[in-house]
Amino acid sequence: MTIHLPLPDYPFTPQRFEVRPGIAMRYLDEGPRDGEVVVMLHGNPSWSFYWRKLVLGLRDRYRCIVPDHVGMGLSDKPSDDRYRYTLQSRIDDVEALLDQLGVHGDVTLAVHDWGGGIGFGWGLKHSDRIRRLIITNTGSFPLPASKPLPKSLKFGRDSGLGTLLIRGLNAFSSVASYVGVEKKMPADVRRAYVAPYDSWANRIATSRFVQDIPLGEGDAAWPQVQAMGRKLPEYANRPAFIAWGLRDFVFDKHFLQGFTDALPNAQVHAFEDAGHYVMEDKADVLVPKMRAFLDSNPL
Repeated sequence: MTIHLPLPDYPFTPQRFEVRPGIAMRYLDEGPRDGEVVVMLHGNPSWSFYWRKLVLGLRDRYRCIVPDHVGMGLSDKPSDDRYRYTLQSRIDDVEALLDQLGVHGDVTLAVHDWGGGIGFGWGLKHSDRIRRLIITNTGSFPLPASKPLPKSLKFGRDSGLGTLLIRGLNAFSSVASYVGVEKKMPADVRRAYVAPYDSWANRIATSRFVQDIPLGEGDAAWPQVQAMGRKLPEYANRPAFIAWGLRDFVFDKHFLQGFTDALPNAQVHAFEDAGHYVMEDKADVLVPKMRAFLDSNPL
């Protein structure tokens, strides 16, 4: 997919990888080939655009690999008969991409939203390769008992009308660009976030991600999210940087507590005046701090 509008702070030319027969994944591979690898995984309903300022802040020294998940961003958006929109598919895609790029050694994992499930899901097989963590408003464990799923997400997950609103009116991506930040997005930034999702067909993944939210037995991703939760404390001995927008209505203080309990040695930067898209609200603060974190904890 090509987007014919300005993409602020995104001076990149995404590359193409046929991750499945006839299905292309677009991705960024910025920085020196021999640099320490930072794999940045976005969630729903964003795309690699979310990580753009961190890429710009690291690519002189670090190799930044940033995929657009299938159905998202500039990647192909196949129909259900050509691609299974499940967490396992996402994990498999990341594995295939890293294999294609010859990345078989240690990495830093940077995650946001569903990127946490995908990245820590990849870590169920490859945790020994995840040597540093950058965690932003995400989850990698079951929904905390004290945190009910917001009604708006449950509506989108479980009802036909919710699906109609997400796919017919772009409700999820459009609304997220407003409520996901505390500092209003500039118009050109907001347009860039929603541009990939410009038709019913191109919004398939924004809907499927919501429908795949694992809440209990019988949900496809439930065994994986349980396993991730059990494994998370094993990362406690590795450098971790947590950046959190406390005004996130989904990944709120309950999820932050889950990560700080499991990773008690992490650097934590939590902001009362930031929302779900913490890298939009606080990039000017966070990018230098994330760079300093990586520089001071070499692989």
